[in-house]
Amino acid sequence: MARTAAQYVCQDCGALHGKWTGRCDGCGAWNSVVEEVPTEAVPKGLGAGRGQVVPFVPLDGVSADAPRRNSGIAEFDRVTGGGLVPGSGVLIGGDPGIGKSTLVLQVVGRMAASFPCAYISGEEAIDQVRMRAARLGLENAPVQLASATNVRDIMTTLDVDGGPAVVVIDSIQTMYVDALESAPGSVAQVRASAQELVRLAKRRGFTVLLVGHVTKEGAIAGPRVLEHMVDTVLYFEGERGHQFRLLRAIKNRYGPTDEIGVFEMTDSGLMEVANPSELFLAERRRNASGSAVFAGIEGTRPLLVEIQALVAPSALATPRRAVVGWDSARLAMVLAVLDARCGLSLAGRDVYLNVAGGLRIGEPAADLAVAGAILSAVGDRPAPEGTVMFGEIGLSGEVRGVGQTPQRLKEAAKLGFVRAMTPLDSARRPATEAGIEIREIVHLRDLLAPFGCDADTLGAIARPEEVH
Repeated sequence: MARTAAQYVCQDCGALHGKWTGRCDGCGAWNSVVEEVPTEAVPKGLGAGRGQVVPFVPLDGVSADAPRRNSGIAEFDRVTGGGLVPGSGVLIGGDPGIGKSTLVLQVVGRMAASFPCAYISGEEAIDQVRMRAARLGLENAPVQLASATNVRDIMTTLDVDGGPAVVVIDSIQTMYVDALESAPGSVAQVRASAQELVRLAKRRGFTVLLVGHVTKEGAIAGPRVLEHMVDTVLYFEGERGHQFRLLRAIKNRYGPTDEIGVFEMTDSGLMEVANPSELFLAERRRNASGSAVFAGIEGTRPLLVEIQALVAPSALATPRRAVVGWDSARLAMVLAVLDARCGLSLAGRDVYLNVAGGLRIGEPAADLAVAGAILSAVGDRPAPEGTVMFGEIGLSGEVRGVGQTPQRLKEAAKLGFVRAMTPLDSARRPATEAGIEIREIVHLRDLLAPFGCDADTLGAIARPEEVH
């Protein structure tokens, strides 16, 4: 019998290599290529046998809506699209210590009152899980606990009639298939373990929650095919220095994507935040320069956050551009438009930008609020009282319209804001219904006067040696 040749697999992206190399050609990661011995050779073809005919059905057929199992945690149900679907696989990723195990334990602790639930830990002993449950006040929840890492044993336990309706695997990187020779956590083991567990979940009709680690780049550890195997991919994220945690849907076959759920980490576990806009603006100082309130949209939810900016003289040949919670390339674009179209040159100054509360914003509609915060810091004049901003900035300086204007204005009115700076094509009817005064910003130059950035201010900035 011919000897099976070894293959070298990247543990970050799953790319195959004919020999060991220090740097993966697929993703560019260093020291991530590991030797793996396949158990069997890949078949060369299908042979002469004939397969079965695949039946086709018309496109206009009627399909029933996917049933839901509510967790009792409104923020979690919002992100999943209304609850967990039987027979689905959910992958939850996040940084170490961010609260993934706490989240899934609270979910199954709530659901155990209505559905049989099982929690299988591959990282912690049963006593450690019990200690966490006691801290969360779930010590009396009827959750079945187990500590195991062998996928064959887990499948034998779950492949029975009357089994649990929801199963937590914490974490998928600790599971292993004994038919493979590679170590737990390798690409082959993670892929095979997830495939077997998801296949059993679809056959038996239970929901499997797979907890996954993330790499230092922020992606879920293991091959990208792992995200294709499951039906829903959730990221649990947040800043270590803040108590807020965000559960974000990246992929969802049974609900909307880019939906978020907001939680607050406390001594007794994760608490739901029913009104995140009010919480993100709770510590905002009024009449402070370098601050602007952005009315954004996260999934289907309007969200108001504070954007802070600081402009300071730089002693470096290349001034610093530090960004927390926003795209640094987008900040460079806004600064370039302010320089080329408005005459505001910050070439000799450091610019720091921060989204308060640990939230990360990826919406282009934040351009106008970022520009407002920078102009407020430059002119040392606070934004007009009770004002929110949103709008996308083009390279010629024009302010472009954005979607879901009524939801943004309604959320701003609910929190007591009385005026808004918006693009020209924003509908006035939603503003009238919300009771908000609209100031239309056609060009970025229209934003200079409200923040005191007149010709004298711009000239002083261009000649910083005259200021000192």
